[in-house]
Amino acid sequence: MHVSQLIPFNKPHFFGSEVTNIQQALASGHISGNGAFTKACEQWLESRLTLKRALLTTSCTDALEMSSLLLDLEPGDEVIVPSFTFVSTANAFVLHGARPVFADIRRDTLNIDHDQLESLITPRTRAIVVVHYAGVSCEMDTIISIARRHGLVVIEDNAHGLFGKYKGRDLGAIGNLGTLSFHETKNISCGEGGALLINDDQLVTRSEVLRDKGTNRSQFYRGLIDKYTWVDKGSSFLPSDLLAAVLHTQLDHSNEIQEKRKQLWLRYANGLTSWASGQGVTLPFVPSHCEQAYHMFYMLLPSLNARQQLIEHLKKHQIHAVFHYVPLDSSPMGRNFTTDKQRPCPVSEWASDRILRLPYYFSLSDSEQERIISCIREFQC
Repeated sequence: MHVSQLIPFNKPHFFGSEVTNIQQALASGHISGNGAFTKACEQWLESRLTLKRALLTTSCTDALEMSSLLLDLEPGDEVIVPSFTFVSTANAFVLHGARPVFADIRRDTLNIDHDQLESLITPRTRAIVVVHYAGVSCEMDTIISIARRHGLVVIEDNAHGLFGKYKGRDLGAIGNLGTLSFHETKNISCGEGGALLINDDQLVTRSEVLRDKGTNRSQFYRGLIDKYTWVDKGSSFLPSDLLAAVLHTQLDHSNEIQEKRKQLWLRYANGLTSWASGQGVTLPFVPSHCEQAYHMFYMLLPSLNARQQLIEHLKKHQIHAVFHYVPLDSSPMGRNFTTDKQRPCPVSEWASDRILRLPYYFSLSDSEQERIISCIREFQC
């Protein structure tokens, strides 16, 4: 009996020249942070996204922690975050003394519900952190306007959204700060990695200091000072130049990667739309003024039971599909920060129970994708 080969949820893809770049970095004798490949990747991002500064980090989590340090948080300060997100979105600020205030999400895009924001702002609020879920933009004009009225910083957790746009503007380059992820599940990957995107001139120099363990070493290397020393708090957020060597190849192939992911996304949408409408299943929504990053293809099933049954159905056919976040406000750690007055996040709970993410990666073949689509269309909710 023929047994179908497993189709995994994710499979990182490499183009070959990553190895050449690593060998070049090894031969250079500089494999620690801030080498030639690190600088080249940062310049690439700055040029492509029109940024004041891009700083590579070891992860998106580290980039968020740097954002937190830049806020100079004090105990009791509050940061508004969506409940439906990865733990780092909140944890990066909790680590430095802030209390996360959880906002619910919209039912259509699963992004932060901007209509809730003003009701969540208090005198202790310092920042609004938005997550562009699945690489589809939040309503940034409204969010920026609210933040300016209240003197707040806007941080874009853009782990999903590199190359996405909002009204023609690059995601990650709209708020005061943005963060990127180059984890192996992301469109552009070096295994583990990230970047802090800085859109405010006043934050550039201090961001470099924070990343360099609290020293002014970057200024020293530029010849601006005759020696470097400890001038601020900070940590070791720099990735090895070996990781940057891998990332550089991925960035070079970014147009090819994005085009392939677009084709995969459209094939899922075209192949599942009629089935979904007959089963009470919701497919992703992309507002007309947003250009998505093609990071994810998900479905929202009619119930938790239907979602679990479909996961099992796909598993029997050697297809690995997965759910996503447990809402942070209802998590064991999150409940430490909620009060009786905390607004509940019912849409986050609704989405968490129903979402199913399908295999989606560069090397997914046409025949494999058709196998997934056919298998789903056999299923009755």
